Amino acid sequence: MPAVFVLIWSTGFIVAKFGLPYAPPLTFLVLRYAFSIACFLVWIRFSRARWPRGRQQWLHLAATGVLMHAGYLGGVWVAVKGGMGSGLAALIVGLQPVLTALWLSWAGSSSLSTPSQAQVTPRQWAGLGLGLGGLLLVVARKFGSGSEVTALTLGCAVFALFSITVGTLYQKHFVQPTDVRSANAIQLAAALLVTLPFAFMETEAIVWNAEFMGSMAWSVLALTLGGSSLLYLLIQRGAATSVTSLLYLVPPTTAVMAWLLFGESITLATVAGTALTALGVSLVVRPAKPQAA
Repeated sequence: MPAVFVLIWSTGFIVAKFGLPYAPPLTFLVLRYAFSIACFLVWIRFSRARWPRGRQQWLHLAATGVLMHAGYLGGVWVAVKGGMGSGLAALIVGLQPVLTALWLSWAGSSSLSTPSQAQVTPRQWAGLGLGLGGLLLVVARKFGSGSEVTALTLGCAVFALFSITVGTLYQKHFVQPTDVRSANAIQLAAALLVTLPFAFMETEAIVWNAEFMGSMAWSVLALTLGGSSLLYLLIQRGAATSVTSLLYLVPPTTAVMAWLLFGESITLATVAGTALTALGVSLVVRPAKPQAA
């Protein structure tokens, strides 16, 4: 399951790059949410999946939907539409394990069932520094007017990073185990309601061609029905740090895909920055060695 999740999740950045020339980002996402909800409702109807009980769980699922779909996907897609490369977008969002581990280390583990220290350890601070250093190494040479990184694209990518980090922690803490199909339907409905008003502000027309429809089909069937469902199950069954640590495998996977499909360059700085970020993340999320009695 983890390996399949990493492969599917990595294609999300590729689909954004592939489909966005033919549609505005938030309009694309609104259609993706609507089609995905329709698929889940059919799946729920024929499988007789149960809906969550209690108004509170519906509200918690709606909150995670706004964060992990509307906030995360909206930020990534607007950043890529603005010119940010798929590999760089994946690298920025790939800092999620660092933020997750630091939050758990600061907040404690009693409410999240995740082993962590009461305070940030020196090793974790070193990992955070390496992760940020690696990211800056990649971003610094690309920042400037008319380049891949601008204040807008970087801001959107960072917003996506914080959205999925908070959404993952919120789901692990507040959402009780429930059927993944009905949970996804509720999350997507909330994301649709939040995104729709912003989509109406977009003026670009949709080009209904094979590339757009192929991107939409993959987004709905593979990324939402497959990837989002796997992420929900992984969060439900595992510790938050263990789940998010998988995401540091996404940037190099995405970078290779972007190089093969779009010719996005993989420079020495990109390789070094990605390696530093991965090393930093591994230092943060690696469990502490048990002390000898």
